[in-house]
Order: sequence, then C-alpha cells, then structure tokens
Amino acid sequence: MNHPTGIAPSTPPAQPADAEHTPHTPAGLVGDTPLLWIGAPFTAAGRGFWAKLEGHNPGGIKDRTALHMVRAARDRGRLLPGARIIESTSGTLGLGLALAGAEYGHPVTIVTDPGMEPLMTGLLTAYGAEIDLVSRPHPVGGWQEARRQRVGELLAAHPDAWCPDQYNNPDNVAAYAPLARELITQLGRVDTLVVSVGTGGHSAGVGTVLRDRFPHLRVVGVDATGSTIFGQPAAARLMRGLGSSIHPGNVAYGLFDEVHWVAAPEAVWAARKLARHHYATGGWSVGAVALVARWLARTLPAENRIVTVFPDGPQRYVGTVFDDAYCRGNGLLGHLPAEDPDEITDSRERTVTRWTRCTRVTDPLARSEGHDLAGASR
Repeated sequence: MNHPTGIAPSTPPAQPADAEHTPHTPAGLVGDTPLLWIGAPFTAAGRGFWAKLEGHNPGGIKDRTALHMVRAARDRGRLLPGARIIESTSGTLGLGLALAGAEYGHPVTIVTDPGMEPLMTGLLTAYGAEIDLVSRPHPVGGWQEARRQRVGELLAAHPDAWCPDQYNNPDNVAAYAPLARELITQLGRVDTLVVSVGTGGHSAGVGTVLRDRFPHLRVVGVDATGSTIFGQPAAARLMRGLGSSIHPGNVAYGLFDEVHWVAAPEAVWAARKLARHHYATGGWSVGAVALVARWLARTLPAENRIVTVFPDGPQRYVGTVFDDAYCRGNGLLGHLPAEDPDEITDSRERTVTRWTRCTRVTDPLARSEGHDLAGASR
C-alpha cells in the first residue's frame, strides 16, 4: 500500500508465523548494538579501546540471555505455555525476563534483595514482573544465596514454574555467540577482550567464540573486590552486576589469561569520567571494565585491538554511582585510581581491597583436587 502523505501504517506488516524475532516486536530490538571508540581524555593520548554498548538493547545485555534461555526451555518442553518464570537477580536479568515474558506469554517473578535500586524495582513492576524481596542475607552465601534459597521455596510452591538458573544454565553462555559474531563483523579482528564476570555467561559465550576465531586472543576477566569467583574470600559488596558470593558453574576459568579485581570507588571514578567526556557510560560493571581496558590500552602495543563490553547504560545508577550523596555516604568519592594495578601471583596470596591483577587464573573449587586451569600458559 502506498502512503503518499508519509504517514506510516497503524499496524506492522504481517510476518511469517515462524519468525523468531521481527523488528516490529520488542524482542526484535535486541542485538546489533553499536561500538564506540573510547580514547583521550579517558585514555592516554593516541591510545584507546572499543566498547560494545549493550545498553542499546531495551533492558541491557541480559535481554540476549533471557530470550535465549526462555526460548530454549520452551523448545525442550521444560517451560510449559503460560507457566511462571521465577529467578533470582540483582536487576538486569529481571528486565530481560520481563521482556521474554511479554514476548512468549509467561508471568515473571523476580526474587531480589533490599540492594536493588528503587528505579529498577519500579521498572520491573511497570513491565509486569512480580517482586519477591528476601529480608536477610544467608550467613555464608550472603544475599545471593538467600535469593537462591527463596527461589527454591517458590518453585516448590508452584510445581509448574520454571527457573532459568542463570548461574549454571549453559544456554546462558550460548546466548552470547551472536554478540561475538557481531564484534567480528564490526571489527574484523579482536586481540584482547575485557569482560566483567558475574554469572559467567557473557564472558564464556563471547570469549569462546572469539578465541575459536582468533586463537591468540587474550581474555581479561574483571571481578569485584569481595567476590569469591576467582578464589578471594567473600566480603560485603556494594557493586552489582559483577562478582558473586557463590561459584557459578558457567565461569570458564580456562578461558582467562588474567583477572583484575576492582573496588567500588575505582569503578565510580571510571564511570563518572566516561560520562563526563564520552557521553557513554554505565554502572559498576562498566566502570570496572573501562578502568582495566584503559590500562591495557596504555600498556599493550598500540596496534593491539582491545574490545570491552559495556553491559548496560547509566539510567539505573542515577541514585548510586552518579548520586553524590550516596557516594559520599559510602566513601566512594575522591579516590583517584592508581596508574597501575597492584599485582599478586595467586588469588589466595592475600585479600585484595583495591584494583589488583593476577595472571594465574584457577578454578578455586578444583584446586583441592590438583586441577590447575591457568589460562596464562597460552
């Protein structure tokens, strides 16, 4: 039909019945996110890195995995039509699951804790998700384990419900292969990948595909101080979106050539500097990976093509990372990061409290059996 006046049709054109996602649905907006060059003044003059802006997805990077895990579970008959989805999350996966619930017709319950930002709670509620709030942290596994136990209780009460189990579900990893292929198309070559590590999904999914294409790829994991993922003792953590109080099964320890731990004040500094000078930023994960990528851009050869993933944008962090009162109250301002990270030779050498690097990456749960999965041997 012609529209000589330039007025678009009031409804989208018909799509094939088997179309997975179309541009005219919310799920069709996920993927093909842009790249941004981050250079001076955030980096040293003449140096820089590429940032994949996953905040351009409707809810962030975890839109990819939420849609993929739900679709895979439906295809296998594990998630029945109209059945409830129940999952533990600190936020971003919740948005993705709300999107998947709307796409495929499933009610969604998000189990979270008092640390979730009010803005995120409001968005999830607006998108139709139910919020179930745990009131006390687990004595060993903290808020994360408390949320997981509550998920178990809800699943027992709703036998037809399904939990994606993002920490151990291999579909979480598989969901990020398209992101890796997008990077190959956009850049042609990647030499160093810098990725935050939380559930282990996007680091394993992106890193594995890129390593297969570029055998000499260097993979740099970024964790939070106080996280147990790479063998440090558990401690209280302000930062969300990276780090863990448990040991997710999706973390591909053998993939990493080195790991950096970043503290909350250092992530805040980087996120704010990015916002001020590049008009592209995000929260804790973005600040942490950007700090590490900035250092690599200065210390690696100029021709080394460095890529990092910014998992989301700044909106949910207006009341935390970008709020002066919150940051002052938590001692996050006025801490200029060191030019170089501290160094340890083993993750159990000592407890780190500032930006620290280790080039011997091992699975902390496998050490007792003598299995060393060091990626630094490449």
